Parts: sequence; structure tokens; C-alpha cells
Amino acid sequence: MAERLFLRLDDDPLHGPESGVPAGMLRAFPVEAALRGHVSHVMLYRESFADGHEVHERVLPDGAVRLVFNFGDAPSVGDEQGQAVEAIGASTTPVVVRMRRKVEGLSVTLRPGAAAALLGLPAGEIGGTAVHLDALWRGEGAELLERMIDARDDAARVALLQAVLQRRLRDGNPGGSAGNAGAMHAAQLIADSGGRRPLREVAAAVGVGERRLQQLFHAHVGLSPRAWGRLARMHGCLRALRLQSSPAWAEVALEGGFYDQSHLVNEFRALCGVTPTEFLDQAVSGSSKTAV
Repeated sequence: MAERLFLRLDDDPLHGPESGVPAGMLRAFPVEAALRGHVSHVMLYRESFADGHEVHERVLPDGAVRLVFNFGDAPSVGDEQGQAVEAIGASTTPVVVRMRRKVEGLSVTLRPGAAAALLGLPAGEIGGTAVHLDALWRGEGAELLERMIDARDDAARVALLQAVLQRRLRDGNPGGSAGNAGAMHAAQLIADSGGRRPLREVAAAVGVGERRLQQLFHAHVGLSPRAWGRLARMHGCLRALRLQSSPAWAEVALEGGFYDQSHLVNEFRALCGVTPTEFLDQAVSGSSKTAV
């Protein structure tokens, strides 16, 4: 079965030009000022498929923690059926999502370092997994979903959602904000360097030791600093590829901070699930029929 690609980097408005999502299926909503330090974007997705038809979409990892509220048929990952409301932990692994019938819902992407304050537990506790939000919010996830389904329109749904997130921040849930500012700062330093800045320098810049840096990332990011750095390096490479129609892979590898071309290929397979050439083939296929 044909597979489409989904990629969103920090500076992409909805998704990257490589993505195969048909135009008009995604819509971004402004994040309330009180949430901007914790939420990077709120996105509505809505797409319908013919009966008996299934679309597979390869979603490349961005290292973010997400809250997902499904109003329609929840997408599946592998043999795991999607859940109506879920928290999706940070991951460095690509996933292939299976979509059928009517897919509709809201996705909230949390900023690096913000997860513990909104989820009430260390972000690393759900790293690489998806858990029903009620397990973290004591039943409030499903209740909020029902209220959003009954709301008069999409704007009202988003307003309800953001009001609940603001309240949870004010209430100071367990695992709250202690240390999240340091984790956010460290994550930004690593991202800005494309994953090249030594971790001892990052730790010193935020005033902690390397062991404490590891603990902060587990609690507030959900990935290790080294895993976050690998993603940052790959994202820098993906941005560079957008500027090259016929890349010289050995040069791409060296300029992107990889040891050599073999290292680049291995990281592509590990983080994207495809080789660099396969990625470009999918990206060209997606961008040829998609408007962002």
C-alpha cells in the first residue's frame, strides 16, 4: 500500500512541504497568551476516506509530547487501536499511522519542558507510548472531549480546551513547574546548535551538572539530552535538504554534523524509518500534490 509522509519542524506553519496531507485538511489555531510558554501549537485535523479505504501515513518524530482529542475515528498505529483521548509521549521513533473512515480531532503540541506541568507526572514516564488521558487527568479527558463534541463550532472547542489547560497550570498539578525552565532552556540550546553543542557545555549554561541535566530531561522533556540532540541534528539536515534538489550526500553528512555518509544513512533509518533517498522520493511525491 502507498504511504504518505508527515513532517512538521518548529518553523513550519502546519506541516512541511514534504508532507502528503491534502490541502485544507489541517487548521492551526492561535495559542492563548497564558499558554504560550507551555503550548507550541493547537491544530485541527479533519479528513474523510471512502468506505473500505485505508491510508497509511509515516509521521517523523519531532520529540514533542502531544495531547490528542479524537471526535471521529481514532487513527491506529500498527495493531494498536487509537484512543479517543490520549497523551502521546516524546519519541525518536517514526510511526506509521493507519487512517480510515472519518478522522477528526484536535492535537495540542507541548513545548519541550512543559509536559510535567500539564500531565502531572514526569514526561519520561510516557516516553515512546500513548496513554489514555483519563489515566493522567482522573477522568477529565473524556469529559472534556464530550464537551468539545457538543460545542457549537471549532473555535468554541478550542476555547474550551485552552481554558482547561490554563486551569490545570494554575492548579499546580503534581510534577509541576519545578525545573521546567531549566529543561526548556537546555532543550533550546541543543536545538539551536543542531545537536552539536557538548552536553557538558549545555549543563554548565543552565547551572547544573550533567547528571542533573539528565534528570531534568526525563522529568520535563521525556527524552534524554542525547536523544534530543540526535533529533536536533536530523531536523537541521531535513531543513538543509529543502534547499537542495540533488544533494551530494557526503557533503550533506559533513555539513550536518554527522561523522560520514554511513552515519547519516544509519540515523535516517533509525529516526525516519527510511534511507535518505527513500525520504526524498516520498517528499517529492508528497510535495507534488500538496499545498501548505
